Amino acid sequence: MWKYILKKLLLAVPVLLGITILDYALMSLAGSPLDMMVGPRITEGTIAARAAQWGLDQPFYVQYWNWLTEVLRGNLGYAYKSGQPVSEIIGSHLGPTLLLMGVSMVLGLIIAVPGGIYSAVHRYQKRDYAVVSLSFLFSSIPGFFLALIFVYFFTVRLGWLPSSGMYTPGVGGDFMDVARHLAMPALVLALGVAGGNIRYIRSSVLEILEMDYLRTATAKGLGRKIVIRRHALRNALLPIVTVIGMQIPTLFGGAVIVEQMFSWPGLGQVTWDAVLSRNYPVIMGVCLLSAVVVLAANLVTDILYALVDPTIQY
Repeated sequence: MWKYILKKLLLAVPVLLGITILDYALMSLAGSPLDMMVGPRITEGTIAARAAQWGLDQPFYVQYWNWLTEVLRGNLGYAYKSGQPVSEIIGSHLGPTLLLMGVSMVLGLIIAVPGGIYSAVHRYQKRDYAVVSLSFLFSSIPGFFLALIFVYFFTVRLGWLPSSGMYTPGVGGDFMDVARHLAMPALVLALGVAGGNIRYIRSSVLEILEMDYLRTATAKGLGRKIVIRRHALRNALLPIVTVIGMQIPTLFGGAVIVEQMFSWPGLGQVTWDAVLSRNYPVIMGVCLLSAVVVLAANLVTDILYALVDPTIQY
């Protein structure tokens, strides 16, 4: 196992390098931050001075090499306008994003796993069709549209939940206040997670239920709940682990839109502002973090495979 982990970590280095090269190239093609400075009060000399200060007067490959050498030294760069270190910007907004992603993941799995199992156990019945229809509905509704629906009902009509921020300025900040602000964005992401995974878990459990050893256990007189809980569920965990591993990168990307809709002070808000202002260092810092999260999620998923199914050998 340790040799396998070391091999995966070594393979992650060229993968990360390739991702950063591609990200930097696409970001450069999208336009220069200097274009955002053009105006009647900005002289060409000012723009040229900014280009020299930010290193944008150099060729693409030189800019990338300078960024990469700084990253290897532990420096992600500095934001163009504020001059704040990118590591501090990401660090100050990483906590809210992790909180939103963690709660959304847990809620999504609480809905998806029992829903998929329930649908599989009652297959081809009205209850099965109802659960599958809801999963199609959850996965087909765009997150921003579902966010608007929630804001209209729970904020505008009912006045139960706040529609923006992480806590009430000046008077909030305790657990209940954060939970009220977290409820709608977490539920939007959770329903997307559940909608895409209910059918996946249902098909996995259906496949397990057709195995001969479950028929044998049933023939021996074991109750249906015991057969499902002790035998079927354990063997269906492998696909569920795969689902969890795939959802982490999806949540990381989906949080950008949801955080923007609810003004949640996480990395999504920072990424959106950086893209609009073409803030290269911040964009590259977030892209690098996203790539690390994806590779780490894949590695953790592979390790969990061996823990769930001891027959798997690396």
